[in-house]
This record gives sequence, structure tokens and C-alpha cells, in this order.
Amino acid sequence: MKLQRTLKKPVEVQGIGLHCGAKVSMKVNPAKPDSGIRFRRTDLAGKPEVRATLDNVINCIHATTIGTEDFRVSTIEHLMAAFAGLGIDNATVEIDGPEVPAMDGSAAIFVFLFKDAGLKIQGSPRRFIEVIRPISIEENDKKVTFLPHHSFLVDFSIDFPHPVIMAQRFKAEITRKTFEKRIAKARTFGFLKEVEMLHKNGLALGASLENAVVIGDQSVLNHEGLRFSDEFVRHKVLDIIGDLYLLGAPIRAKVVAEKSGHDLHCKAVKALMAARSAWRYSDSFVGEATVSRWHRDIAPAGAGAML
Repeated sequence: MKLQRTLKKPVEVQGIGLHCGAKVSMKVNPAKPDSGIRFRRTDLAGKPEVRATLDNVINCIHATTIGTEDFRVSTIEHLMAAFAGLGIDNATVEIDGPEVPAMDGSAAIFVFLFKDAGLKIQGSPRRFIEVIRPISIEENDKKVTFLPHHSFLVDFSIDFPHPVIMAQRFKAEITRKTFEKRIAKARTFGFLKEVEMLHKNGLALGASLENAVVIGDQSVLNHEGLRFSDEFVRHKVLDIIGDLYLLGAPIRAKVVAEKSGHDLHCKAVKALMAARSAWRYSDSFVGEATVSRWHRDIAPAGAGAML
């Protein structure tokens, strides 16, 4: 994980957009070092593209959407999580519609296809965003906190007043193995009673038992049941991994999330970037002594922000 990675060959997939309900074709191509993750709308004139970074986020309600005034690509979080989980730094996503296909509602299919294509190690070092001061953002009973840590660790808690979910917590260091085995397969979920309201707002038009865990009054309606007993909180971890990759680089921090969703995740990323004294860039080749000296002589002074 010291050097940047991309795919060895392109990957193609087709599916239904979870919210738009339209059939979408998508091709993920290898990309040059330091180019990041980019999305290109092949169905539009000029094939405009946008980089998946905080500056290009335009909406985080129900799903994470990036774009410009002229076009957008939504529900990118599961695909972004697959990139982050496998350590893929550079890729160009060509897509002929406004939304990433939902597939089975998780990141598992993307992970399978990327592994099948193979990963190519590139010559440029990875650059990490390393949290060096605590920073937290809170809205009502929802909260996201970044704490200094030597690796990437997520501690996520949820609490839904529903007998199928209730209180759940998942805590783990996010390594490639952990992501593949314990997180990637967790599916998005929704409540049957909310479907009509979502449809009226133009959302969940492509949702089905094939691409989401659907929750009735007392039980899960999917005939196969859950993939994990705590699949709901694991999917929340999947979401935050994808949303945090909007930083434009992998993060080194302990991330504590309480009842948060895409909107607060994006606000937390924005708050972290704004608190310049709370983080620094570092790479895998810099020794501890050099890091300490660099931080002492160059890093901005001041305490981390608490929002």
C-alpha cells in the first residue's frame, strides 16, 4: 500500500440506478498516477467529467452526488467504498446515466470485478491525510469525530426504534481484508412504509428486494434474510468509507460515528478540510523522525477545531 494503484484492465457492468430507476452502463478504466477517481458522463455532449472530491459534492441527501452546474453523478458511495477498500487511487468511471448502478445494494460486485481485473501498482507514492488533532461535528443526536490514529479505524453506532435493527455497533481497523470479508457485502436498507414518500420525491424508483434490504413492520422481507446479524450498521460503515474517500486520499484516523448518514459525513469531511491545523499530508516513505521534524517546522500551529 506504499505506492498508488489502478486497475490492470477495464471493468464493465450494467444495472439499475437505485433512485432514478433507469438502466445504466458503466465502465471503470485504469488511470494515470495522481489523477484520482474521476467520473465521465458518456451520454452527454462533450463527455464531461468530474473528480470525486469534496469540492465537487453537490448533494448528500439519501445518497452522495457529485457534479457541476451542468451535470451530475449520484449514489457514488458504494463504488467509492470499493475503491477505498481495495486501495485503488486512480480510475476513470465512464457512465451513460445520472447514477451509479445499484447492483445488489452493496460493494461486493465491484470488489469482485476489480479483483478479477487485477490491480496495477504505479510508481508514485500514496499520500495520506493524517489526523493530528481531534475534530468533531454534531447535529442533534448525530455525530462524527476524527481522532489521531496510526491507521484507519471506524467505530460506528446506530439506534433505530425498530425490532429488526435497534442498537448496533461495529468497530474495526479498515484493512483490505476487513473490508472484503466484513463490510463489502453489507447491503443498503430501507423501510417499506417509507417507499411511497420516497417515490413521491423521485427517490428509490429502482429499489427492490434484489438491491436492498427491505424492512417491514416486524421483519426483513428479503427471502434470504440478512448476510450478517448486524448488516445494517456494517452498511453504514461501508457508506462512511465511501464518503471519506471524497477527501481525495486515504485517511489515517479513528473515526467515531453516531447515527450519522451521508449528509453529516460530507459535512464532517468539509469540516476536517477546513480545520487545517487538525491534519497533514504524509506518505508511506517518510520515516518517523522526518514526519516529526516536518510537523514541527512546517505544519500550521494551533489546536484542532471542535465544531
